[in-house]
Amino acid sequence: MQREEKQLDSALEAILIRINDLKTTIATMILKIENEYQNLNWPNFLDNFALVSGHLTSLFKILNHDKAPSLRNLTVLPLHLCPEKDEDLYRRTEGRISTFAHDLVPDYLRTKPDPSVEQKILSYEAKVANLTYDITHEYNKQVAQYNKVINHIWDIANKAREEWESDTISRTTQTQTSSGTDTQILVCAVGSGKGLKSESMQMVQSGVNPIANNIMVGRSGQTQASGQGSIVGPVVKTPSAIKTNIKAASQIHPYGR
Repeated sequence: MQREEKQLDSALEAILIRINDLKTTIATMILKIENEYQNLNWPNFLDNFALVSGHLTSLFKILNHDKAPSLRNLTVLPLHLCPEKDEDLYRRTEGRISTFAHDLVPDYLRTKPDPSVEQKILSYEAKVANLTYDITHEYNKQVAQYNKVINHIWDIANKAREEWESDTISRTTQTQTSSGTDTQILVCAVGSGKGLKSESMQMVQSGVNPIANNIMVGRSGQTQASGQGSIVGPVVKTPSAIKTNIKAASQIHPYGR
């Protein structure tokens, strides 16, 4: 008896650990669904569901182990019923059960479904048993059509994903039409004059515009340096294309003396 009790205690302890892990995972998933539904995507939800499935698999392995006692042969009986609030029970159940009264014990220790639920299950089982071959064939036909539609949508989604991935790869592998080095050299030349000729740089630093100076020199053909060191070109008078004929005032007067 002591050996069986030790096995039962160890098995119950392992089961409680797995149940607590399962409860924590389910609570985390419910919290994400209620509070983070805007940022929750399908892969994250599947990851959480995979954790729940893993905990259930571990729990089933413990229950189906050879050394685990058969819990079907054990019965839970209430030893003490009290309509008043039990703080220890409230703490152990994490605030879900506060009293262990006569009206609540049948629901807490129930090993079969609720009578109304059990009646519905029996009615559904009887309805399934009375189905004919034609009705079953029609249902199977509808299921096959539904699966066909789902597979078609799945193929469309996969095709769209492949096209999107190929477009992304082609965009990343396009030939480069610009040179970063040449762009940097051009920016440095325009901004700070880096890379320009030394004569032009000296004239720019001294305050003389080399372009304007070249234009002045080209027009005059020579330069003259004044006492202050300024560059002055000779003034060239441009002939006018308009001819004028100026007569004396005596010739214009109509009356002679």
